[in-house]
Amino acid sequence: MIIGVPKEIKPQENRIGLTPESVKTLISEGHDVLVESNGGFEAGFENDQYTNAGAKIVNEASDIFNDAEIIVKVKEPQKVEVDMIRENQIVYTYLHLAAAKELTEGLIKSKSINIAYETVTDDNGRLPLLAPMSAVAGRMSVQAGAHCLEKNQKGRGVLLGGAPGGEPANVLILGGGVVGENAAIIATGMRAKVHVVDKSEARLKQLVEMFGDKIIPEQSDKIDLNKLVAEADLLVGGVLIPGAEAPKLVTKDMLKLMKRGSVIVDVAIDQGGCVETSKPTTHGDPTYIVDDVVHYCVANMPGGVPRTSTFALNQATLPYLVKLANNGYQKTLSEDKNFLAGLNVHKGHVTYKAVADAFGHEFVEPLSIL
Repeated sequence: MIIGVPKEIKPQENRIGLTPESVKTLISEGHDVLVESNGGFEAGFENDQYTNAGAKIVNEASDIFNDAEIIVKVKEPQKVEVDMIRENQIVYTYLHLAAAKELTEGLIKSKSINIAYETVTDDNGRLPLLAPMSAVAGRMSVQAGAHCLEKNQKGRGVLLGGAPGGEPANVLILGGGVVGENAAIIATGMRAKVHVVDKSEARLKQLVEMFGDKIIPEQSDKIDLNKLVAEADLLVGGVLIPGAEAPKLVTKDMLKLMKRGSVIVDVAIDQGGCVETSKPTTHGDPTYIVDDVVHYCVANMPGGVPRTSTFALNQATLPYLVKLANNGYQKTLSEDKNFLAGLNVHKGHVTYKAVADAFGHEFVEPLSIL
């Protein structure tokens, strides 16, 4: 198969779909790989590394979209890319369609085959292709939040870990999944006071086994969330419903309870955000203020550390891509129900229920149309 890797064009997105080492693996399996010139430059990968791995360097993204059978990206296609996607072309990337109506409509119209990293599952119901970027975003959330708490960033002027004579900051993490766990790793490492809220008692027990008394577990149906929000210096939103829009756990009214200069980092912004006042921002202009609360809502947080992120992403996505290229999408998805869960839009039909429900489209069972 011909596999195409365009340069990412979302603002401040510096990751790339394949590393040179991943290209080498695909070439060894008998496939051709096209990489847009300087597509990996900002992640530290040079054109000659790709050519040495066997890829062909292509100057224009349009040539990649015109020639490739599989398009491998990191972020959702931007409008100019959607216009280039061809009928029957396979697009393999993060999509987050439940929060993107225009993109969903564009992909439906293109009659392409769209596999979303974030809805592929494993036998335990986890999300193995979302997990590495959730881990990066979770760790970055506390790093970014600590920076935003500085006074010159309009924050409270609080050091996350405190100091002799100064109390550590209160960190409230909503969601105990991959984002929450990794946020807790950094927050506890910085010696903050860390509350983790999750609806699952079993998951909270796992986190306590992991962190001991370094975290305070809070079961969502047994707490006063208003009180925890009011006490938080840094609130990290890490709530996820696979493939669906994130629930709004923190309302506009709750924001008024928060301290002046406190910080919200809404990692769930890719799926619409779990804070009512959240709206997507970029690495170039990452924050804004509502009711004296700093909001950091960068929609592609791992793009800020593109080298680390690209390596971590490829470790997870490459084995699936090799199967897809070797066996074709129909055979591969038909034989693997977990990979099939990644199929969101297929030749004009919405094949992921949460996306269909979000926009009132008919849901088509994916296996029925392969």
